[in-house]
Amino acid sequence: MLSTPPTRSPIRKGARMLMILITAGIFCYLAMLLALTIAEKRIPAPQGEYDAIIILGAQVKADGEPSNQLRLRLEKALEQYQRSPALMVVCGAQGTNEPAPEGEVMRAWLIEHGVPENAVVSECESFNTCQNIRNAKELLPRHASRVVVVTSDYHLPRALQIAKDLGLSADGIGSPITPEWWLKNHAREVLAWCKYFVSKVIPLN
Repeated sequence: MLSTPPTRSPIRKGARMLMILITAGIFCYLAMLLALTIAEKRIPAPQGEYDAIIILGAQVKADGEPSNQLRLRLEKALEQYQRSPALMVVCGAQGTNEPAPEGEVMRAWLIEHGVPENAVVSECESFNTCQNIRNAKELLPRHASRVVVVTSDYHLPRALQIAKDLGLSADGIGSPITPEWWLKNHAREVLAWCKYFVSKVIPLN
């Protein structure tokens, strides 16, 4: 008489399936991280003249000064302005641990470094990248068709994609980040891309 082989318990089957899903998730995450690091290196430098320069905000320190990451963005934006002057739109609301809106701090920094007051417009209501660019677009002159988006290098590919989604013809400039923040910023940016893909199906902003 032949004996029937023992069947796996539902718990063992579930555990095996969970391990497969976790492994697949890790693989997809690492693949997205690699794709992000490649994409940010392949963005061409802006060429020619532009109608506006949009600078995305970052943390303001407790003393009211731009954080290192924000200062690096502002320095890159200032370099672009000096090459090809255009209206500058600086974006960012006030976080709970910030003494002033990011947009105001950025505008003051640029004016202090030689940009005329009438060449810088601050937008202080946005709390994320999509809001940054959408609100900045509303402040552009009607004739504006070409913009440069300035943000940190790891953040630039998604910012440009959002600008494209909103109908802007955008090139970008990425500012560097310090090595000790590389992993944290890129890891968070992969999650932000996941949120972006979900938002294409379920509007989140």
